[in-house]
Amino acid sequence: MQVIRGVAGGLMLLAGLFCSTAWAQGMPKIAEFYFDDDVAARPVHALPPDQPELVEQLMKLRERGRKGVEATIQLAGVAYAENRVEIGEKLYQEALAAVSESSSQARGIRWNQGWSLYRHGDAEAALQQWSAAAQATRGNVAWVPPTLALALWTLGRRDEAVQWYAAAVRTEPQLWNDPARFAQLLPAWTDEERARLAEVQRAWAANPPAWP
Repeated sequence: MQVIRGVAGGLMLLAGLFCSTAWAQGMPKIAEFYFDDDVAARPVHALPPDQPELVEQLMKLRERGRKGVEATIQLAGVAYAENRVEIGEKLYQEALAAVSESSSQARGIRWNQGWSLYRHGDAEAALQQWSAAAQATRGNVAWVPPTLALALWTLGRRDEAVQWYAAAVRTEPQLWNDPARFAQLLPAWTDEERARLAEVQRAWAANPPAWP
């Protein structure tokens, strides 16, 4: 979109200020159970995604200072979806710069950018963002095991993926031992993503790892 291209001019000064690799922390340690909810683990929508002239309306929100961070995050997701990765990266970093590093908003930005990166084909960078978000949580949140398992499996790190998936099964065995439940458990995931996680489930079922 022309408006998305126009965003680039106002973001060039951010290029040297932040870098997603600054959050490339190591993997979190696997815990036994993951029962906690995480309010930050949700798509950020300042406006409905099917809003007419979505990009233009999001730009207006940014200009008016209303829902500015939320609008910036949503614009970043649109940029990634349009294959404008550099703009999307800068928008996510602008959003991070506007919130406290230890806030749930910062965690949510990394969670959202992880999905943008994964769906753009960069599972390694997605894993970095999700790992950073996971390590910033208080408690053991439920999204972590299946999401990290997905990224690790995509990267060919199969044993690690199965170890993480096993944590989901330990937590809620009646839910995660059956891929038929994935559509209910992971409604925001694509069919391809759920199918990939089903591969992890089958590998887990073939040889469930022991704990610890």
